[in-house]
Amino acid sequence: MALEDARKEVDAAFTRSDPRGLSYENAFGGATSFLRRRYTKDLTGHDLAITGVPFDLAVTHRPGTRFGPRAIREASSLQPYDPPFGWDIDPLSDFAIADYGDLAFDYARLMDFPAALRAHIAGILKAGAGSITLGGDHYITLPILQAYAERFGPMRVIQFDAHSDLWPDDDMARIDHGTMMYKAVKSGLVDPAHSVQIGIRTVTEDYLGVNVIDAPEAHRIGPDAVAEKVRRIVGEGPVYVSFDIDALDPAFAPGTGTPVWGGLASWQAAEILRGIAGIDMKGGDVVEVSPPYDTTGATAIAGAHVAMELICLYCWTRQAG
Repeated sequence: MALEDARKEVDAAFTRSDPRGLSYENAFGGATSFLRRRYTKDLTGHDLAITGVPFDLAVTHRPGTRFGPRAIREASSLQPYDPPFGWDIDPLSDFAIADYGDLAFDYARLMDFPAALRAHIAGILKAGAGSITLGGDHYITLPILQAYAERFGPMRVIQFDAHSDLWPDDDMARIDHGTMMYKAVKSGLVDPAHSVQIGIRTVTEDYLGVNVIDAPEAHRIGPDAVAEKVRRIVGEGPVYVSFDIDALDPAFAPGTGTPVWGGLASWQAAEILRGIAGIDMKGGDVVEVSPPYDTTGATAIAGAHVAMELICLYCWTRQAG
């Protein structure tokens, strides 16, 4: 989209005629679609769909992540004026990206939620697009991985997190954000030998074969070495990247349900994400942004930047190919 044409757009979330192009609307006005992409359910010709899952009924402590997708979208309004810093690609100009809106579900019929989310993501994949999901608590990654594994086979997962989410839970009907990775591994959705968790700083007795770069190690060896190790672990298979915002230290992201000190700084996370460019990323999510616990909006801003980095990772391989 040409600069002059872009500046003529009014509420481009509804009126954008070209899914590609930067946006020059006022950051403080207009509909808050993610990165000013157009809201649409028609993914014909689109490379990537951004979707929200405002779900927080699986948390073990503080709720509030149901407000995460809306806050992340609002925070993202500061970003679509320029190509992303630190990348040699401009995904907003060169790729067709849509805001697919939020998953609609009945909050009072919790038992129906997993299948609804799985079908929601499966529909995006069937349309030929990838997905970046704005959460929502971390349970949502389990139904998403079910949809991805059905299409691509067992996924290689890169998980940024303070918690492993590998606590034992063999009742597959339980909906719990602290056991989603356990169930994903046990169900064969994840290839643990080629998966890695970054930023862990809580106790887990059995990692079920998943590789771990805990927070102290990440601080000690630095972002470049972390990224190199991650690339070596995941190899060339299909990758899903899940970023729990509590991977960041509470100083950078206080608005989350179960904050743990000693986490990654925002600059470290950015360097690691940029350093793993070239992985065969099929999709990803950013979860556990809980705006009620952060009056500054800093956590949502971090979430919006993480989502942008995930977009860049997704588009990097496709542009290189």
